[in-house]
Amino acid sequence: MNPNLARLQAITRRNFLGASSLGLGGLALSQLDANAADNQRDKDDPLAPRKPHFPGTAKRVIYLHMSGAPPHLDLLDYKPELVKHDGEACPDEYLKGKRFAFTSGVPKLLGTKQPFKQHGKSGIWMSDAIKPLHDVADDVTVIRSMKTDEFNHAPAELLLYTGFARQGRPSLGAWTCYGLGSESANLPGFVVLISNGVQPSGGQGCWGSGFLPSVFQGVQCRSKGEPVLYLSDPPGMDRDMRRLGLDAMKDLNEIQEKELGHPETRTRIAQYELAFRMQLSATEVMDISREPAKVLDSYGAKPGAGTFANNCLLARRLVESGVRYVQLFDWGWDFHGTNPNEDIRDGLTRKGTVTTQAVAALIKDLKNRDMLKDTLVVWGGEFGRTPFREGRTAGGQVLGRDHYPDCFSLMLAGGGIKAGHTHGESDDLGFKVGKDMVHIHDLQATIQHCLGFDHTKLTTRFQGRDYRLTDVHGKVVKDILV
Repeated sequence: MNPNLARLQAITRRNFLGASSLGLGGLALSQLDANAADNQRDKDDPLAPRKPHFPGTAKRVIYLHMSGAPPHLDLLDYKPELVKHDGEACPDEYLKGKRFAFTSGVPKLLGTKQPFKQHGKSGIWMSDAIKPLHDVADDVTVIRSMKTDEFNHAPAELLLYTGFARQGRPSLGAWTCYGLGSESANLPGFVVLISNGVQPSGGQGCWGSGFLPSVFQGVQCRSKGEPVLYLSDPPGMDRDMRRLGLDAMKDLNEIQEKELGHPETRTRIAQYELAFRMQLSATEVMDISREPAKVLDSYGAKPGAGTFANNCLLARRLVESGVRYVQLFDWGWDFHGTNPNEDIRDGLTRKGTVTTQAVAALIKDLKNRDMLKDTLVVWGGEFGRTPFREGRTAGGQVLGRDHYPDCFSLMLAGGGIKAGHTHGESDDLGFKVGKDMVHIHDLQATIQHCLGFDHTKLTTRFQGRDYRLTDVHGKVVKDILV
């Protein structure tokens, strides 16, 4: 070999790194070995507990979604000026260039008919439609400056939970389990509960895993009847026979995994094993009849029912058993005014009183068990409601509001969130954010921050690029954090 070429090769960066067992090359190799070991651990148990980027203030999340979007101007955002101008034509400046779901022309302003007062030492404004929440006003933060990009239910729910308005992206719960794993060996890391069987408009995409391994998707459980369909052994098969069958399938799946290396094969093995363990643990956890009568009464829960109250109590039992993320959906908050149940007067009071009794009980219950401090509770919908009457029902006796993405309210408690705090403001008539806007991506970034993640670094590579929940947006709302 030419001596000059040999000398030049010896001083190249590639040669230096390759030859240095104790230098940068050795450090890189040791890091690769560590990553390989970590990946192998995840391969053996994808839901094994993992450390976040930094110590988080929340270990778990209970997200209470009011499907249909609560009328925030009648619940949490009091607007005396809107009440003053009730029935007047909406000013042109608020309508120009805007599209609404069911309203056209010039609608009439609609001030709230609900009595509002300040509650707690913090003086948070709340209406009488949610009286049970008055008792926990000093435990919550209310954000009155939320904003989203969508004004129809399905895309708005998908944006809220996946960061994207169309199907196919991982949900917030899936990202949480992907980053933290699960604290329970016998229950899923991510559980979904739906009141009275009414699915959210965004469908299963709201708790799907997208392009993450399917082991991280939400498992829908039922508060009435068998907790998970097809979980129990079929007639004629006992537990020992089920164990033999699973062992045989595991052997076959491991052969396929070695041959093809497909990650979903390992996921299938993990899910079969989890289902076997859940046969005993899920039935026990989902049985709320084990709770004292005093606790059942506080929630308004009744064993055997499929109500939101039952689901709130189940949420507490699930996180107490190590479930990382619990998602509740409660339909019936789409207050257009098309029937008496959608009237923002009596209809809202009936709906609000029953549901918030369970929400308040959940917050108190977690607090009494010393769990609220590291359990993040979120309550809200996918967008807000208009400060004017909905177009289709404007001539009727029932009062309702249209969809509204530009400004709405949301409530959080526990898990590192300030107690007795109000963040942001809408303008005097409730048409736009007046101060400290919080976009949906900001909310997502803040939730992940509470869990111990830098939202820009909790990513996965798919089709040649890195994806994250907040896409290319989002900032942590530090003002609501302890």
